[in-house]
Amino acid sequence: MADGKVVSIHYTLTLDDGSEVDSSRDREPLNYLHGSQNIVPGLEKELTGKELGDKVEVVVTPEEGYGPRYADAQQHIAKKDLPPDMEIQPGMQLGAEGPDGVPMVLHVVGVDDDGITVDLNHPLAGQNLHFSVDVIAIRDATEEEQEHGHPH
Repeated sequence: MADGKVVSIHYTLTLDDGSEVDSSRDREPLNYLHGSQNIVPGLEKELTGKELGDKVEVVVTPEEGYGPRYADAQQHIAKKDLPPDMEIQPGMQLGAEGPDGVPMVLHVVGVDDDGITVDLNHPLAGQNLHFSVDVIAIRDATEEEQEHGHPH
């Protein structure tokens, strides 16, 4: 496959310990526009040149996955800065706007009387990602899909 192709894959994602994180095998396949950074960079790189019917086993390092885990990426948010009617619990994900206006996800890791502690790392940061992929369809992207940067 090459840039500008809409690719459909079934995949299973596991970690070093063998635990399954995600899989498309019991649902619709994942469709993405190759070359548009719609998927993990290391996986997209490994899928370049593959063909319909190929089966791929690849380990993506943190550098080509979700990046390293930064120990200083946890922040405490004071209770007064939170919506008053929101019941927040550890494990929740909250949408927020970063300093540059870019949307970001905050992962709640702790709640106390003073507020909450959030982790700005992606949950899979610092992890090797083991992908088992089956390429099940490849087609040319439409002009609209190429303009939008994703399949429709």
